[in-house]
Amino acid sequence: MNPNHRPFPIPVVAALGPGSQPEDETLDYMPMPSGMDTYRPPVLPEPEDLAGHTLAREVLDAILAAVEARLRGELPPPITLTGLPADELALVNQVLGEGEVSAQVLTRPETREFGDDAVRLRVQESVFAGVWRVIASDDDGALRDQIEIGPIPSCLIEAARDDAAAPRTPPQPLPAGLINVPTLLVELADARRRRQPRDEAHVVNLTLLPLSPDDIAHIDHQLGTGRVVILSRGYGNCRITNTLAADTWRVVYYNSQDKVILNAIEVSTIPEVACAATEDLADTQERLTEVLQWVAQS
Repeated sequence: MNPNHRPFPIPVVAALGPGSQPEDETLDYMPMPSGMDTYRPPVLPEPEDLAGHTLAREVLDAILAAVEARLRGELPPPITLTGLPADELALVNQVLGEGEVSAQVLTRPETREFGDDAVRLRVQESVFAGVWRVIASDDDGALRDQIEIGPIPSCLIEAARDDAAAPRTPPQPLPAGLINVPTLLVELADARRRRQPRDEAHVVNLTLLPLSPDDIAHIDHQLGTGRVVILSRGYGNCRITNTLAADTWRVVYYNSQDKVILNAIEVSTIPEVACAATEDLADTQERLTEVLQWVAQS
């Protein structure tokens, strides 16, 4: 594993639903989120430190060119970092930094995108929105390391679709007495059936519904849990996991005290909160241009 990468801070635990905490008869206002993450310029190396590091500068130039291509509506190919010398890679790491969105995927052995030996994928957004680091590793720690440009790396969407298409043991019938759960499951199934590629997300806010912990557990059991886990650290934290139902995601927001403030199910290609917008890419183009002007001084 590359020593320049820190482990992803994504706890793989079941999301907590409404009613999971003891209830108090007194009115208790939940603290509002604080500590919003904002853009932090990377700590750039001095120009003289970049002198002679031609490969690192070529990578940064290629990233900017890919951002510009994406803004023109093109789909630029990934930029490989595999085999980049350690000192060159360290400079690329320093410039890119780590943004607020990270993800991980446990891939099946038959995955071909990164080769037969790939069993895990890790994704980290850089401080430049829409510039993503995608790393594939096997049990021996071998890496395939690349940069992708766009709203979200395609591997996350593909893994979720792969989960939904995989054979699955049918869930057990719902117990009697669950009044709201069957209606919610029918609503979600109908949203999936009607969904068109450009439709807005269909969101079911579980926090506002009269659901018990058992209700939430039965919904999660019926939908299943997939292999994609995304953590967005913006205004508080947002944890996103795919289900085994097509285009269906569990989205849980926490405030800065790690208390659940929104527990939802979203029917969409991928939740928008995890994605970089076109405006973000335009901002990235401007910031990267400034960085490369600094680099050009070396």
